[in-house]
Amino acid sequence: MDNTSTRANVSSGGPLEATVGYSRAVRVGDHVVVAGTTTLHPGGVDHPGDCYRQAQAVLRIVGDALHEAGASLSDVVRTRAFLTDMSKAEEYGRAHGEVFGDIRPVATLVEVSALVHPDLVVEIEVDAIVSSVRT
Repeated sequence: MDNTSTRANVSSGGPLEATVGYSRAVRVGDHVVVAGTTTLHPGGVDHPGDCYRQAQAVLRIVGDALHEAGASLSDVVRTRAFLTDMSKAEEYGRAHGEVFGDIRPVATLVEVSALVHPDLVVEIEVDAIVSSVRT
């Protein structure tokens, strides 16, 4: 894919993508945006109530979406996370640090009153800029 305004949508087959009308990720040129991602699937939620394990799983899903868009976790320049309980910030931070400790994107972490399912405790979205230069 070149750096023009060509758009590529990525679907993960998540249960809400078709209903709500959104993509898991969108790439335009060298910019990739990954939508708010959780562990929700048609059978429920993986790791109900466990912030650390949900964050780990979400970051794997995000990594897969980036890969499908021709990017990688090392291209991530910004993360945004939404927690239903800020007392779980350390658990979230541990999972985030395991993936991004050497990459060091800018990061935002906020508390929200609820996510789309009551067993979800974390939702993550990322922005990436694909570079031909790897550090």
